[in-house]
Amino acid sequence: MSQKLESIAYIDKSLVFEHFTTDDAWELGSALRNRLLPIATPVVINISLANQNQTLFHTCTHSGVMPDNDSWVSRKRKTVLRWGCSTWYMHCKFDGDEVAFREKYGLGNSAGEYAIHGGGVPIRVTGVEGVVAVVVVSGLKQNEDHGVIVEVIRELYY
Repeated sequence: MSQKLESIAYIDKSLVFEHFTTDDAWELGSALRNRLLPIATPVVINISLANQNQTLFHTCTHSGVMPDNDSWVSRKRKTVLRWGCSTWYMHCKFDGDEVAFREKYGLGNSAGEYAIHGGGVPIRVTGVEGVVAVVVVSGLKQNEDHGVIVEVIRELYY
């Protein structure tokens, strides 16, 4: 594993909450929106529970978001839930090579259901096995989608 990949994996695993409630989702989603509002590019922010597909927070920062952005949200979310890591980690693991990703996991025609583009991050809670929720940002460059989530979580909770 490369040093970059190890670093991303470490960050993914370090983003552990003491609890994660609807209030926490609102606080995180609102903080992300406030951070992204000064950027003119329209962005979608989505936070949903892992076990029920229940949306806790969903908003757009500006007009101009397309229905395709919600497709990206869904695909990033599915990637986080299936592999338990950020989509940025998966992107870097495969150097963005979607063919290699599809072949490695034998995804065949279902490969389009997943996205290995940054912007999907797992939410874990101390003492709870697995991913509890997923936060997704879609609309910026993929490293920026990922980076803003990590930055805001660190500022709010660490």
